[in-house]
Amino acid sequence: MARRIPLAVLLSILVLSALSKADVLKLVIDDTIQAATEERIERALNQAAAEKDDAVLIELSTPGGVMTAMREIMGKIIASPVPVIIYVTPSGSRAASAGFFILESADVAAMAPGTNTGAAHPVGPFGGDIKGTMKEKIEQDATALMRSVVAKRGRNVQVAESAVLQSKSFTDSEALSQKLIDYVAPNEQDLFHQIAQKPVKRFDGTTVMLNLSSKRERVVDETLKEHILAFLMDPDIAFILLAIGALGLYTEFNHPGAVWPGTVGIVFILLAIFALHLLPIRFAAVVLIFAAFVLFALEAKFATHGVLAIGGITMLVIGALLLVDAPIPEMRVKLATALAVSVPLGVITVFLMTVALRARRNKIMTGVEGLIGEVAIAQTPLAPSGKVFVHGEIWDAIATANVPAGERVVVHKVDGLQLEVDPVQEAQKTTSR
Repeated sequence: MARRIPLAVLLSILVLSALSKADVLKLVIDDTIQAATEERIERALNQAAAEKDDAVLIELSTPGGVMTAMREIMGKIIASPVPVIIYVTPSGSRAASAGFFILESADVAAMAPGTNTGAAHPVGPFGGDIKGTMKEKIEQDATALMRSVVAKRGRNVQVAESAVLQSKSFTDSEALSQKLIDYVAPNEQDLFHQIAQKPVKRFDGTTVMLNLSSKRERVVDETLKEHILAFLMDPDIAFILLAIGALGLYTEFNHPGAVWPGTVGIVFILLAIFALHLLPIRFAAVVLIFAAFVLFALEAKFATHGVLAIGGITMLVIGALLLVDAPIPEMRVKLATALAVSVPLGVITVFLMTVALRARRNKIMTGVEGLIGEVAIAQTPLAPSGKVFVHGEIWDAIATANVPAGERVVVHKVDGLQLEVDPVQEAQKTTSR
């Protein structure tokens, strides 16, 4: 007869089994720090908390990014119930600027050999220096944030401040020796082995032991939404979408009823607006971009031999370069992209506008209106009515004077299905007068 397992023992087995299945959740961040990055990290931390993982490992490689997104990420890391390990890897990577702040906010900060961090001084638009009182305010705000985090983590506050105030950078060995990070490890397993040697101090002052070497590792991949968001938030892509959208609307206004250019234009502009809404942009640059199309239209109308077109292309390039008001080059529209889009777009726009204007100026040569002024041949005597042949068709006609069959007449009016004509000589006299 089978022995019945006591309920308490069964529950203990289930609990131990559940605990043994705790994993390490891994997230790779190899991009600028922006809204899409914040969303990815938040999703990973929430997933780890829901599944009661032992730790979250974030492999970080970034040149920096937007301070607002950086602050949000730091807040989520600090508040995470699951310990967060940030590991700057692989060799040759960096956690610069905003990346340095995020590295210091982690429960465990580690770097691979051949990596660097620091250079966290706040900069203005396009990497420029901030002047006057605003410089002091931003510097003091950034250093206060750094002190509040580094002190709680038990790291070197003074050296961390120097990365903010003096833009100092540190190699992996320098960061370790000056107590900015906790470990230098060539790979994850070595890092996990080192972490297991001593307790990890959390932001709230509690300590935990992390034995992660035997734990299963799960990688958090980008969702389709995050992939699309990251693609759209590429400044080059956002500018291309905006430019193509403007061209589509421009084409629709010049060729009413075409429908598809307007549809494409609206879709692309809405996508560009969505992307730019999540990026720091200059609205003056958007004005420059649309003003460029005005110059293209004026070039087609007044034919200034390319002067206005060149001005429009120049404005479009400048607008593109100034579009994203970012502190690092990786988050701005590249010069090559601005030129590659602006020059062909300017040429195409001027060409389309020129064609449209010529079409409007030309006389209508089809339909009933196209008959006026045409020369017809009298098929029957016009006395004064009869039949004439014009445009491959026979029409009823009435003449202002009798015309014998075979003579040429000029159409001067269309009245329903009847033409009013003049003998060629009479038409010539009327014209000469």
